[in-house]
Amino acid sequence: AVMVSAAALTYKAKREAEDQLAAVQKIHAEIRFEEDTIDLLKADWSLLTQPSRLQKLAELYKAQLALEPVSGRQIVGLGDLPAKALDIQDILNGRQGAVADNSDKAPSGDKDPVVTGDIAQ
Repeated sequence: AVMVSAAALTYKAKREAEDQLAAVQKIHAEIRFEEDTIDLLKADWSLLTQPSRLQKLAELYKAQLALEPVSGRQIVGLGDLPAKALDIQDILNGRQGAVADNSDKAPSGDKDPVVTGDIAQ
């Protein structure tokens, strides 16, 4: 009886190990498939974003897209951009482009002393 139960236990352990191995092999196959898919998508992206292809498409659809080359004087710094237009809620709430200022406060605890722009409240 002991030999039969030992044989049954051994068979059960072997069967579970084979099932686990099959599951691992299936997962490895899925991983390989996903890696191949990623490689294929990267190759497609590389082909789709080739400058020569994009240039041809831009010329083909020039009338529909109304694209024009960027001139040097179109590139400006942040200070040259116009201020954001106020909407009615900003005017009613008295928030007219104010910036939060805590430069006079020393950093407390683990807070850093960096001051960032925010809507004043």
